[in-house]
Amino acid sequence: MRAPDGTAWEITGEGAPVALIHGLGLSRRLWDPLLPALSARHRVLAYDLYGHGQSAPLPEPASLALYARQLAGVMNAAGLAKAAVVGFSIGGLINRWFVRAYPQRCAALVVLNAPHRRSAEAQAAVEGRARAAAEEGPMATMDAALERWFTPGFRAASPAVMETVRAWRAEADPASYAGAARVLAEGVPALLAAPPSYVGPALVMTGEHDSGSTPAMSRAIAAETPDAVCQIVPGLRHLGLLETPAAFTDPILSVLARPS
Repeated sequence: MRAPDGTAWEITGEGAPVALIHGLGLSRRLWDPLLPALSARHRVLAYDLYGHGQSAPLPEPASLALYARQLAGVMNAAGLAKAAVVGFSIGGLINRWFVRAYPQRCAALVVLNAPHRRSAEAQAAVEGRARAAAEEGPMATMDAALERWFTPGFRAASPAVMETVRAWRAEADPASYAGAARVLAEGVPALLAAPPSYVGPALVMTGEHDSGSTPAMSRAIAAETPDAVCQIVPGLRHLGLLETPAAFTDPILSVLARPS
């Protein structure tokens, strides 16, 4: 289905609504391994960010405010007044902005593998990747990304998954990808400048060896989010939810069961 702004979306299952936000250069297909467990208990909305998957390109320069409006719009299109909002990577910036802009529309907040304040070295690295995206296109840093995102054993044993992730990035609109990369690089200071306003069920997770969304970052996000549970998954890197989906679905379902 398509929202009026060109956002591609789909909804599965029955129960309390959940909205899923994928990461930079991916698509709503990211959530497919988690959907059987989630949709068995919930009505699950998955959609593509602007210029990703089947969605239309960015309608204006990328910003967290724009992506939050996109989520509000696709929720409207799906008939959802309120939902638990699950965001991966840049999605974990978007949903944290969303709860500031639309607090009455968030039933629970789940932040997966998302950044917080970076060291000067880490900030320079993410800004460098954003420049490469703008100058050379979405595939410029693909090989390095796969090394950061997956454990060596999983990369070697799962070539089909590596090709799928490559294909998701290859289909991204170059200008939209570059805009999202810039937001990923610059969005943390904007969030830190706005005091958190969300109070309700919350979960913050990352992998033990996620170099871009570190355990320390997840603990910092949880510390500024009242009543948040923080969980670090042993052994995994950035895209651990594709390696071991149950390590993420079980904690997500647990927090979604908490009263809002």
